[in-house]
Amino acid sequence: MTRWKELLNKIASIEKEYDSTLSEPATKGEITKMINSLKEKLDQVFIPDSYLDFLQNVNGLDFNGLVIYGVDESFLDNPVTEDVHGFIETNELWYENDWQKQYIFFGDSDTAWYAYDTKETRYVELDKPSGTHIQSFESFDAMLVDALKLVL
Repeated sequence: MTRWKELLNKIASIEKEYDSTLSEPATKGEITKMINSLKEKLDQVFIPDSYLDFLQNVNGLDFNGLVIYGVDESFLDNPVTEDVHGFIETNELWYENDWQKQYIFFGDSDTAWYAYDTKETRYVELDKPSGTHIQSFESFDAMLVDALKLVL
């Protein structure tokens, strides 16, 4: 089991204590619909397999100030009971600032963005809102583990 899945299980246990649950996994069909729309909605698209694996375990996460984006609601086959911070719609929001278009955003917290820097070809944590580089990661998995550990 990958490290982020272990941390996700801890978060699920905490949610259960408060009579809450994690989001349902996205289906392969829902993920495919999102991927097919990426090229027309966003100019530059790079989606790591490990992010797709995350979506197949939980369609986004909103826990203790950390948000990892999921498949946009418009691509879901069934209505959801809670808000989903959609990957495409959130990236479109961040792209209102030109300097942010070099990043593909996977999540954010109160103080940071978690993204892939397309110019430097690395995963990064950026200060929110200044965009100052905080740290780099070797993979999406490493970035996700770091983000999850910060909120546990």
